[in-house]
Amino acid sequence: MVKRKVAALEKIDADFASLQYKIRRDPKSYKDEFLKQWEQYESQRDIFLTSPTTASADSIEAFHNMVDLMAHIADCYPDVMGRFPGDLEAILTQHHAILHPELREKIVGSLLLLRRKDVVNSAAVLQALFPILVASPSKSLRALLFSKILSDLRNSNAKSINHPLNRTIQTVLYNLVTADRTSPRALWAVKITREMWKRQIWTESKPVDVMKEACLADCEKVVIGAVRFFLGGDKEREELEDESSDDEDVDLAKVKHQVSINKKTRKQKKNYSKALDKVKRQERKKHAPHPLNFSALHLLHDAQGFAEQLFSKHLQNTKAKLSLDSKLLVLQLVTRLVGLHKLTVVPLYSWFIKFLTPRQQNVTSFLASLAQGTHSLVPPDALEPLVQKIANEFISEASAAEVCAAGLNAIREVCARQPLAMTDTLLQDLVQFRRSKDKGVMMAAKGLLSLYREVGAELLRKRDRGKDATIGLRSGVQKQHRFGEEAPGGIEGLDLLANWKHEQRRRRLAEQGLPSDAESGDDDADKEADDDEWEVASDGSSESGDWIAVSSESEAEDDAPKQKKRARTSKSAAENGEDGEADGDDEKDEEAAAAEHEDEIARMMKLATTTVLTPADLAKLQELRTAASVQRALGGPRGSKNNSNSNGGHEARHRDEGLTAEQIEAPARLRKLTKEERVALAREGKPDREEHKSTQAIRKAKLQAAGKSTSNREKARKKNFLMTLGKARSKHKRSLVETKKVLQGHVRRSTSGGRRRNGA
Repeated sequence: MVKRKVAALEKIDADFASLQYKIRRDPKSYKDEFLKQWEQYESQRDIFLTSPTTASADSIEAFHNMVDLMAHIADCYPDVMGRFPGDLEAILTQHHAILHPELREKIVGSLLLLRRKDVVNSAAVLQALFPILVASPSKSLRALLFSKILSDLRNSNAKSINHPLNRTIQTVLYNLVTADRTSPRALWAVKITREMWKRQIWTESKPVDVMKEACLADCEKVVIGAVRFFLGGDKEREELEDESSDDEDVDLAKVKHQVSINKKTRKQKKNYSKALDKVKRQERKKHAPHPLNFSALHLLHDAQGFAEQLFSKHLQNTKAKLSLDSKLLVLQLVTRLVGLHKLTVVPLYSWFIKFLTPRQQNVTSFLASLAQGTHSLVPPDALEPLVQKIANEFISEASAAEVCAAGLNAIREVCARQPLAMTDTLLQDLVQFRRSKDKGVMMAAKGLLSLYREVGAELLRKRDRGKDATIGLRSGVQKQHRFGEEAPGGIEGLDLLANWKHEQRRRRLAEQGLPSDAESGDDDADKEADDDEWEVASDGSSESGDWIAVSSESEAEDDAPKQKKRARTSKSAAENGEDGEADGDDEKDEEAAAAEHEDEIARMMKLATTTVLTPADLAKLQELRTAASVQRALGGPRGSKNNSNSNGGHEARHRDEGLTAEQIEAPARLRKLTKEERVALAREGKPDREEHKSTQAIRKAKLQAAGKSTSNREKARKKNFLMTLGKARSKHKRSLVETKKVLQGHVRRSTSGGRRRNGA
């Protein structure tokens, strides 16, 4: 019985497929057949709508097949089937909760099929499906509608951005979030917006406004989803872009060759056309301008008001029902906004006081958020109690090493952004922990010491300042900036370009046999080289007229001011040498370093005020900046000594990604890692190697991978023992005369350059 029923259903499906194929090939000839099927569809629809809950399986199956047939041929008879899309929308809207799952899925798929055939527009379909997505109790239906809505939005924006549709959907999502802030339905608005942002379809400020309102909702799930968008949405977008750019390129010649030698089939031809389209898309992407993808945190209209609302509603309010983990996420967003936009939320810092204790759960996250919310415009009076509280609670000889290291790291991160929050007495006490036996505490204290040698050396004792800071203080180059003081702007990396030009000039003088301090030996050559670089880099363009060469008026008298400066420096060093801890050699070294530092500043000022930078100079400047940034990333010096930023560039260290709790507890975390994790951390950023090998083994592996042969000596080492046994026995049987002949021949060949007489 069951087999007969299955066979009958298969026959019906085959008949529908055959009829659909015939109608689509020749709609006019089969219009009578279509009208009969249309009447049958209407009767099936009326029967089903009379009692959708008590409909039999056979009637549901028949209606399912009729809906499938009508959806596929709807574009052939638009005058007759004008009401068909409305019927599907009405059935789905009114009876989606009681429909059979297969019939419900077929109706949704039919609506999207009508959308692809342009029978209905995308806005109508989405406005019909979205209320069902929000209100349906069926989990499977919600998942189906969510995937269909996303795919339809992607398809609508595939060729070009569909701005009217995007504005309509964004308005619907915004109204869904703001209509009822306690409802969990707004979570669907968060999910759709996050997916569209990740795929770079929505990149403007309207979706950011939707997520901003979702952050201010009363439902915890909605708040956390929106907060995670601001904290990680940009990173997800970059990762997806990297994955899409890492796709393997299509070898068009290989595909074409396979098509030519294999049997000619439609499938081969179709594969070749697909490969050709993919290559064309890749070429268009390569030549297309790079999109300006602004971060969501930068597209906020009122960052100050948003940060204040978040803080007052979810953190400062004692009636807020968020869990501790949720509060930490909101706190990270608030402090990220404050640090990125340099906002002023003074109550935020006093709110931190009660959480700055080692007994607080997730205390390192609170410390990281405090450092992240600090910037150069925060009043030092608001930060001094916090720094003092961290020092009292975390940093002492009785504290555990992990606790002490975390406190020192937190203070260093806070003071890197606002150095005025530290007092000289506290700093001198904290610096003493660099003599600790624990490596984590010692590293943290040394990090704090090296920070203040750059940004506030006058707060340190003279013996702790170091040579560079002492020279900077004596020459007046290094000084602590006052609150609110902004350093004058300049060209970043100009000192690198000046030093590079100076080294190039010294190299040319050395090649000509002239002393490195010659006054005018190579000036003309420098000018000629600059002119040549200008002509090469400008490609002979003379549309804007000739450039005027600007030369230094004081170039001939360049060494005289240097001699006077050196004399003044030595005189001031002799007058201020009252500490008596350094001997005469150290003072001479400091004077020489100070003179060299002043020469470097003079070269940079001369380059900035008396020279027009050519295109070749600008290209070299960009190259030097890139090299310096790579060097800093590999652990080199943080910046040049002539950095005019008030905080020496420390404030912008975590501006792009934010500060995390792992960076606060880094030394303690290293102690808890297993051996495999420590090895993986040590290998991070280094070339991939399967195992630790010697340099010789790596060289051999590279030669073998390149298909190159080995030497005869290396081949002899791998020769079978039985193959070498006869030669070894013959050596033992040689007479003294034969041995002498062999050795003499070896000496003769080695002196003449080997068997090939290479030396002859």
